[in-house]
Amino acid sequence: MRQFAVRLFFSLVGNVKEHSLEHRLFSTISLINGIANIFGSFAYLLQPTTGMLQFGINFITGVLFLGMYFLSRFKMVYNALYWPFNLLILIFLVTLWFPSGGSQGGSSYYLIPALMIATILSRNGLNTVMVFILYLGTSVGLLLLEGMEPAWLASWTTKPSSQERFLDVLLNYPFVQLFSAALVVILARNFHAEREKSERLLLNILPVEIADELKRNDRVQPRNYEAVSVLFTDLVGFTKIAEHLKPDELVHELDSCFTSFDSIIKKHKLEKIKTIGDSYMCAGGVPHNNRSNPVDCVLAALKMVNYMTKLKAEREAKGLPVWEIRLGIHTGHLVAGVIGQEKFAYDIWGDTVNIASRMESSGIPMQVNISRDTYELVKDFFECEYRGAVKAKNKGEIDMYLVRGVRAEFKGDDGRLNDSFTRRYLQMQAINEELTLSA
Repeated sequence: MRQFAVRLFFSLVGNVKEHSLEHRLFSTISLINGIANIFGSFAYLLQPTTGMLQFGINFITGVLFLGMYFLSRFKMVYNALYWPFNLLILIFLVTLWFPSGGSQGGSSYYLIPALMIATILSRNGLNTVMVFILYLGTSVGLLLLEGMEPAWLASWTTKPSSQERFLDVLLNYPFVQLFSAALVVILARNFHAEREKSERLLLNILPVEIADELKRNDRVQPRNYEAVSVLFTDLVGFTKIAEHLKPDELVHELDSCFTSFDSIIKKHKLEKIKTIGDSYMCAGGVPHNNRSNPVDCVLAALKMVNYMTKLKAEREAKGLPVWEIRLGIHTGHLVAGVIGQEKFAYDIWGDTVNIASRMESSGIPMQVNISRDTYELVKDFFECEYRGAVKAKNKGEIDMYLVRGVRAEFKGDDGRLNDSFTRRYLQMQAINEELTLSA
């Protein structure tokens, strides 16, 4: 029931993902004002002297509010409606001021929430100052008119009885309190939703710890890591195929691949670093130190190869052009952090990154190519084939290995990782916990 109510509310005023804070606030307040005026207008029928006049003013104004709600919610013109909306509120209050008994009537209370609405919806400081002056001038003008021309005010309505005065205050005073409270709740809820939206966006760019440090200190202290595994991938043949794709088709194909890679590395506790063209880069062991990152990286790389193998077969069956993937992994020391003041990005630097890149560029399509340093850390888990010392650009000859798969003793009959692998892996996790405690 609660979820249904939340969905209904956001369908009426707009949801956080698709609509801005200003849009949602304007739609919400105009809708509430419209409904409150229309339904509240019927209460004035209880007053025998000025009831019909006040009923008409409230009802017509409520319809106009709903019209502005429609224009805001479905025509997306809420920015242009700020001043018409505030002027409508003022005209409504001024018109209602006289038949309701001026400052002695219950309608005078509405100037307070009206100013709250104007302030909430204001998009800049100039609007705030101008609308404050407008409301202040209107209030002072009405009070001066009432004090200087009491006879003119009396000509609008007969003197209400004590019962009518009590009924007027009874109907309006509690409603103004509830309405003001509702405005505060609406504002708080929308700001909370906007804050959550901003938090999600920030955490989609930076790791949680890095984002928290950036919010606290406005900068991130670079950190040294002794053993981080860096995984580079490149889509082989994609550049040539991309020459014949439309821009939207190119982006769609890359998004499909990289979204699958995102899902894979998330399962293996790796941190996505960046994408450059059709290259994808991630790392294990940052921002949290751990000993299992070489194994995590290799497992993720094998799954990426499996995904690309299935994708290639599907595209070949449909007669579509295909591409393959080349992967490289190296483990070593590096520095990680955030630099600059614009468009923050979590990044890693060091020779480890360069060697991992050479592992990828010197690799074999649809094979996981790893360095000796990584091999020494994962050889107890995976079957590996020594390629020899392979010449790498600007690095000379580097010992490289191809990962053929998980060792037979760690696989069940169905090909999945068995309990033996889990126990061995958990031993590494225990070392991770010891490292965390000692740190």
